[in-house]
Amino acid sequence: MATSDNMRKDIPEKIILGIDPGTNVMGYGVLRVVGNKANLVVMGVIDMRRESDPYLRLGKIFERVTGIIDEYLPDEMAIEAPFFGKNVQSMLKLGRAQGVAIAAAIHHDVPIHEYAPLKIKMAITGQGQASKEQVANMLQRLLNINDDDMPKFMDATDALGAAYCHFLQMGRPETGAKHYGSWKDFVNRNKERIK
Repeated sequence: MATSDNMRKDIPEKIILGIDPGTNVMGYGVLRVVGNKANLVVMGVIDMRRESDPYLRLGKIFERVTGIIDEYLPDEMAIEAPFFGKNVQSMLKLGRAQGVAIAAAIHHDVPIHEYAPLKIKMAITGQGQASKEQVANMLQRLLNINDDDMPKFMDATDALGAAYCHFLQMGRPETGAKHYGSWKDFVNRNKERIK
């Protein structure tokens, strides 16, 4: 007869790296998924504000994302798509930062999944116009993160949101087969996942 420890080894495990691209501060978050449960491994930021040269910033992004991939060995990467704003220069810089993070993942043969900010917010909070604070608060509840472990920069929780959005999109029966009338309905029917 199999023990519970042996049975756990048969449950599929996946590591998801989430990235929130930025040119000054880039967020990252890593989730460990076992079966249909996600747990926080780590989240943080790559702070490039002290580096004035834009090309050296891109080098730092590649170096740090590569280091995170080498350390946590993600099976997949979820990255937030750049938000299309009115400032073309900002969009260009953000696109470069995102491209360098994607290049680091490609260099390590890590599959990439891109999600629009609206989709991430909808997946986490149930509303596409949610604030960064609302996303962070919901992730804190869903993943049982202590107040002391919540990051100073919301870029980290935004990255974690991309990873969690991907976790929800992985074809699990809970997200593919059930339909919910409201966010409250979802919470009530999934209490075991929120504990």
